[in-house]
Amino acid sequence: MIDSDFSRRGLLLGAGFGGVFLPDALRNAVQAQGTRPTEIKLGITTFLSGPASVFGVPGKQAAEMLIEEINAAGGIGGVPLRAIFVDEGPGLDHLVGEFRRLVQNEQVDVMLASISSGSCLACTPLAEELKKVTLLWDCGTQRIFEEHSYQYAFRTQANATPEILAPLLYLLKTKPNFRTVAVVNQDYAWGRDSWEIWRTAQAALKPDARVVAELFPRFGSTDFSTEITRLLALRPDVILSASWGGDLDTFIRQANERRLFERSTFVMPLAESSLERVGRSLPAGHIIGARGDHWHMHPRPRDKAHLTRFVENYRRRYNAYPIYPVFHMAQALSALQAGYAKALAAKGGAWPNQVELAAAFPGLEYDTPTSRMTIRADGQGLEQQLIGTSKRVDTHDFAVLDNMVIFPAEMVTTPAGKISTDWLKTLKPDILADMPAPIPYA
Repeated sequence: MIDSDFSRRGLLLGAGFGGVFLPDALRNAVQAQGTRPTEIKLGITTFLSGPASVFGVPGKQAAEMLIEEINAAGGIGGVPLRAIFVDEGPGLDHLVGEFRRLVQNEQVDVMLASISSGSCLACTPLAEELKKVTLLWDCGTQRIFEEHSYQYAFRTQANATPEILAPLLYLLKTKPNFRTVAVVNQDYAWGRDSWEIWRTAQAALKPDARVVAELFPRFGSTDFSTEITRLLALRPDVILSASWGGDLDTFIRQANERRLFERSTFVMPLAESSLERVGRSLPAGHIIGARGDHWHMHPRPRDKAHLTRFVENYRRRYNAYPIYPVFHMAQALSALQAGYAKALAAKGGAWPNQVELAAAFPGLEYDTPTSRMTIRADGQGLEQQLIGTSKRVDTHDFAVLDNMVIFPAEMVTTPAGKISTDWLKTLKPDILADMPAPIPYA
């Protein structure tokens, strides 16, 4: 039990979570006693400036919309949520400082971080050091849970391995006769890691394919003329680009202007998020990933009415279709709700402390707008992957997805306890026999 002075102060300050600063000792004592706070503070890191803001701002918008809906429905355990947003744009030093400030000064209850793989690699050790439950809501690097174990960090979506392996399997199944491959990826953790995954899996599944160019323009590039000129000269059968955000939008537009799409088949695992923004710049016949099973026209959602309502609410509010960062934010907040519900039930309705909340996430199941997900014991989320081929239709002024394949998470995700590059080396071509049948655009 906390002493009587602490009890009186906790009551006077509304348990200390309503914007009034409390010493850590008092706050922890109040939580240990199970007293409900007056609000749940969330620190959310996302890109609010720079070329990556085309991802980050929709993620922020989704958080604002969904938190408003959650609070209108009674909050979590009767407690409303309040978000404090941090811009990843200024760089890692800024982000790390803000992470510490939100935990130590603002005393947030949960952190949601981040979009950039580099950001997550920097923030995840902080979650452990500061003993703060942290949901990795969008970043892709597979290294986080493969290289370390964490008690307080959990990823609520897939990692890079299924996001890159699924489109490679799709390519091998639909266009197996390619001989040459080139890559154009952003020069930072995600770009390098995703290429290593592709190259390792390709060597196992199609060793006769030859890599003719490895191009890594700087993150935030606005001119890809050098890369496009080289690719036009090389004429590779396949061009992989796992780039994202404003970089990918610009690359697609410039590649289309110089008719590069007519020379090679593009594989773009993250391009679902660019479809509406690039409009008619993306021709038909190229392989597109949704970085999960997210698409506003998902052919087989878990709950069609739920998906329709989610899409319509977002469009009505922001005049755009939701893209995968929007879905990823929805997943994270759904996991947050499910995690608190599980922790509250385990404690007989008393409010959980950080250790008790963290213990709720391994094995947690939660609904998304398109499916139902699980977080493994190692902290990694298991997420299906939707891959399709771009198609032009009269009803939309941007490409849609055709011949969609929904890969089960277990088929394309590295087993727990293994390193992705080691596991990928063991793959055999007969994995393609388990590939689900394609679903045509309706």
